[in-house]
Amino acid sequence: MTLTTPALLFPAISLLLLAYTNRFLVLAQLIRKLAEEERSLHQAATARQILLLRRRISLTKRMQVAGVLSFLLCTLSMFALFLSLELLGMILFGASLVTLSVSLVYSLWEVTISTNALNVQLQDIEALGGRQSRSGSTSQDEPKEAP
Repeated sequence: MTLTTPALLFPAISLLLLAYTNRFLVLAQLIRKLAEEERSLHQAATARQILLLRRRISLTKRMQVAGVLSFLLCTLSMFALFLSLELLGMILFGASLVTLSVSLVYSLWEVTISTNALNVQLQDIEALGGRQSRSGSTSQDEPKEAP
């Protein structure tokens, strides 16, 4: 194995960490927005969203830790290969790939929870729409969806 093999992983890990950071910032923004809504009006959907957000934060933290560890192991692998310690370099590179895979699994899990959170939001919107149509606030002239 040459020094260029682990070096190929550098751009991918950097982009992955950037994506994870963006995901974390979005979560922080959602939590702040939900906190405002909770202060103004308590809703059951908000409580469900908060539970899902707690899970997502935990998973985001784990995937970021695994991603950073992968980056660190990849760097150490390159350093070992630079020092002509090929076996150590290969072991560190293998560990880097394993931790990168763990990070991706956490990411997949978080995306699944994120999808569930969006479904909670959609259910809340549908429930609000159902209440409005029962109260007679919708117009008879509005087009209806096809079955």
